[in-house]
Amino acid sequence: MIVLDEQLLGRNLELEIAKWYPGAVQLITDLRPNTVIKDDVIPKLLRQQNQPTFVTINKKDFWRKVLIDTHFCVVCFTLPDTRANKIPQLLRTLFGLPAFNTKAERMGKVILVTAQGISYYTFNDWQLKMDS
Repeated sequence: MIVLDEQLLGRNLELEIAKWYPGAVQLITDLRPNTVIKDDVIPKLLRQQNQPTFVTINKKDFWRKVLIDTHFCVVCFTLPDTRANKIPQLLRTLFGLPAFNTKAERMGKVILVTAQGISYYTFNDWQLKMDS
C-alpha cells in the first residue's frame, strides 16, 4: 500500500501511481476520514495498515524527525509543490532500485530523494546511500 500525504491531494497522483503499482494507493485522509490529521499522528495511522509506504514532500516534518519502525516506510521527496506531478515516475524509479524494490526491503526506512541522490535511515541506524 502507498499512502500519499495530504499535501498531495487533488493532483490525481494516486491514479498515476495506480497505473503501475499493483497494490492499493490511498491518501492519508482515507485512513481517518473527516478529521484533521496532524503529522505526529501519521506514524500511528501507518502502523495500523499492512506495510504501507508513506509518500510526502514535507521534508521539514518527516526527514530525521519521524521515529520509524518495521511496520512502515516513509519516502520524502525534496520537490517544490509545483513539481509534485513528478512523484509517480520518481517513486517508480526508486522502487526499481534493489534496496527499495520490495516491501520487505522498504519497511523500517525513512528515505530522502533529492536531485543529488538517495539517503535513508532505518529504525536502528543511520545509513547514507547515493544512487542515481
